[in-house]
Amino acid sequence: MRHGCKVNHLSRTHAHRVAMLSNMATSLIMHKRIETTLAKAKALRVYVEPIITRAKEDTMNNRRVVFSYLHSKEAVNELFREVSQKVAQRPGGYTRILKTGIRQGDNSEMCIMELVDYNENMLKEATTKKARSTRRGRGKKAETAAEAPVAETAVETPAAEEAPKAE
Repeated sequence: MRHGCKVNHLSRTHAHRVAMLSNMATSLIMHKRIETTLAKAKALRVYVEPIITRAKEDTMNNRRVVFSYLHSKEAVNELFREVSQKVAQRPGGYTRILKTGIRQGDNSEMCIMELVDYNENMLKEATTKKARSTRRGRGKKAETAAEAPVAETAVETPAAEEAPKAE
């Protein structure tokens, strides 16, 4: 029985699962986006987020610990040089899982897993998004529209009075 066991074994032995997650984490760090099944992506998120958190502080011990998980010098250098700079201000949640549908061969749910700070399309939408209004907000729109001309006339009136005085 698996009472309280929270690890998804993914129908693999321990050694196979650890090797697979290490390879997937290396690919995610190097390419910033990978396509995989939903179950593997959820398992990978638990595996890679503590590694990225450790990479925020560049010390020799942290590099050694991360290398023990990734087994790739290139991925460790990429993580500590570029990825850690982008996620320095983020308190967590470094990855995003986007569901893409089902795979035709075996009907498994597929998804794209990516590092959050590297998706330019999502970053552009976040900066250009307007404040949403609700139906209750209609009265406020009418008030602000009524206040705007009053403010403009108040500014124009002193200028109109100064012009005749100058002549």
